[in-house]
Amino acid sequence: MNKGRNSMLHSSVKIRVLFMVLVGFSLVVSCKEMASGLQTERIASGLSRPVFVTAPPGDTLRLFIVEQFSAQIKMMKGDVLLATPFLDINDLVIDNGNERGLLGLAFHPDYALNGYLFVNYTDNSGNTVIARFTVSSNPDLAEPDSIVTLLTISQPFANHNGGMLAFGPNDGYLYIGMGDGGSSGDPVNRAQDDGEFLGKMLRIDVDNGSPYAVPSDNPSAGPGDPLDEIWAKGLRNPWRFSFDRMTGDLYIGDVGQNVYEEIDFQPATSFGGENYGWRLMEGNNCFNPPVNCDPGGLTYPIHEYTHGGNPFRCSVTGGYVYRGTALPNLQGTYFFADFCSDQIWSFRYDGVIISEFSDRTAELAPGEGLSIDRISSFGEDGMGELYMVDLDGEIFKLCPAEGCAGFCEGDFDCDEDQDGTDAAAFKTDFGRSTFVNPCTNQDTCKGDFDCDGDVDGTDAGWFKEDFGRSPFVDPCPTCTVGDWCGY
Repeated sequence: MNKGRNSMLHSSVKIRVLFMVLVGFSLVVSCKEMASGLQTERIASGLSRPVFVTAPPGDTLRLFIVEQFSAQIKMMKGDVLLATPFLDINDLVIDNGNERGLLGLAFHPDYALNGYLFVNYTDNSGNTVIARFTVSSNPDLAEPDSIVTLLTISQPFANHNGGMLAFGPNDGYLYIGMGDGGSSGDPVNRAQDDGEFLGKMLRIDVDNGSPYAVPSDNPSAGPGDPLDEIWAKGLRNPWRFSFDRMTGDLYIGDVGQNVYEEIDFQPATSFGGENYGWRLMEGNNCFNPPVNCDPGGLTYPIHEYTHGGNPFRCSVTGGYVYRGTALPNLQGTYFFADFCSDQIWSFRYDGVIISEFSDRTAELAPGEGLSIDRISSFGEDGMGELYMVDLDGEIFKLCPAEGCAGFCEGDFDCDEDQDGTDAAAFKTDFGRSTFVNPCTNQDTCKGDFDCDGDVDGTDAGWFKEDFGRSPFVDPCPTCTVGDWCGY
């Protein structure tokens, strides 16, 4: 195993996280009073069963949308939903079954350098497949023939397939959420079976081995069971989980059986090995056996809620801890929802207690005759702003009350005007950002926002879409497009 490569990767991941935190902090300090409220704006519609949105690290122009049954990854570039899919693997993916299809997408932390993306799908035989693809020479198209299969996991039933993939921000490893295999009540107790991948959180190293390596610090690495890839167990259907991009803490929305839905938690300091209890327990309550179910050592959820009510609650959709910059008062707030009732909640968690628990449903209702129905997922863009995915075909963005547009756009020092100080603030904040990674000489590549190796008119367009639709050259009335005013 190439430990040096892993060390470099993990350092680069941490640098990116630190960069995001520092930029976010500067905006928090300057713009706090501007983000006193919260709303949603619909940014896309007409999609076919969208189940996830995400973006590569640092990419703030594009948003990638996973469609379940079409098995396509669509792309929004700026405000435009492109007609040509970024990736279409329909011929590989089963097209029936409510919980099967193309289910997950994760971009490699070094995507800007290696072009790797990873997907979770159900193949035509009903198996879960974890595969890697590579972007083509056209950055808006992946190469479907570049597939490398990492894992194929047999599924005994059509439900509880999991589907989520995510890279740990602190270690650079790929985490894979696996459901218990389906049916009802985990009939053969797979979630507690250390010889099964089902009902587990898996953790693999995609930068070493063929097709992957097992991290040496996985709690089960070594001969015999538990299987080496297992990071945690006792999950029923962790449909959506996420990492806090600042702290590395892991939040898991684990879908319950008949009565309880739960949010599980793993601190960034964990060495793995948690047992979240299923099927022994459903939430904080005994399931099978119905009494005396805890043998000791179980990790209980940090939050549970019951089925029922009006509207009827029945299935948790795990979300994200907000780490964007447009809503500074909500920094560190975790958002999640219920798929059946369309309710949306948030809370803060300090590792011990939950605080500021809020029902956000009415506040986030989009109005204008629109509605957010059947929330299949949350997602983050390249800068940590949050989105909600409506299985009926819509994507909504969480925004300040002032709206998604016009919030500190072009005002990089957030002093509520656009002048010469913004150019200096931009140069400090973004001049050595991840956008310049492909450029070997960073001093000469500042301003190369599309990373094509030169600074020209296309960079002005990219900048305009990424950072506020008004280039920071506004204070220079004689500047032309592509002229960065001596920058």
